[in-house]
Amino acid sequence: MNLYPINSGNFKLDGGAMFGVVPKSIWSRTNPADDKNMIDLGARCLLIEDGNRLILIDTGMGNKQSEKFFGYYYMWGDDSIDNSLKKYGFHRDDITDVFLTHLHFDHCGGAIQWNKDRTGYEPAFKNANFWSNTDHWEWATNPNAREKASFLKENILPMEDSGRLKFTKLPEDNMLKHSALGFDIFFADGHTDKQMIPMINYKGKTICFMADLLPTAGHLPLPYVMGYDMRPLLTLNEKEKFLNMAADNGFYLFLEHDAYNEIITVKHTEKGVRLENILTAEEVFN
Repeated sequence: MNLYPINSGNFKLDGGAMFGVVPKSIWSRTNPADDKNMIDLGARCLLIEDGNRLILIDTGMGNKQSEKFFGYYYMWGDDSIDNSLKKYGFHRDDITDVFLTHLHFDHCGGAIQWNKDRTGYEPAFKNANFWSNTDHWEWATNPNAREKASFLKENILPMEDSGRLKFTKLPEDNMLKHSALGFDIFFADGHTDKQMIPMINYKGKTICFMADLLPTAGHLPLPYVMGYDMRPLLTLNEKEKFLNMAADNGFYLFLEHDAYNEIITVKHTEKGVRLENILTAEEVFN
């Protein structure tokens, strides 16, 4: 097995929304804001090369939305999925599976693209299966009013239309061991219903793709919960459980939205679980 970080692009979001009730005077120490109160974020995906399978975890926003849409998110930098794949000798047509932690546009938008004459949509990975779970799919295709803006039909329904939509099993508690894709999955319901956190056994290490359970290293303290979370009190419990497990077992936490820190480890302190080390993907994967 080999792992590769795939940078699909960078964007900005309002720092207050990203940190909920935490005051700016505190969160800006780790995630400084610009003059519009926006903070830098990444859309870092993960590629797993495992035998004949090439599995991409999340896809970023993609590029099919309007100029007005992208204007809300202040895209920056030159990263793209295609350039990142090319760096490691791959092409998007090589991808066999696209695993989506959840179906918010910044995690799944890149899975679907315009067709050639821009009359409709098609899979951006023409040889891949797309993986979700039945509960989250129902949640996303019949969204609540608060979350509706994050679930865009053009990102989601073409996966089903392609005939290549697959669902993982749902666990009896919050942990699915040995999923169909070969890794364990931690299910979390605070941010959105049945978000999936892949936990990959790699060279004796456990690499955890943190998605929106832990967006950036700055979100480590338990009360630092995004305003975007549907059930913030549940996020508190899920973060506490997962971070304690990570500190106990020496997990490597792969950060999807931290523009500057790729992977961290954590430790127990008198103040709770806190940052231990900041690492690059090259240091951990090689």
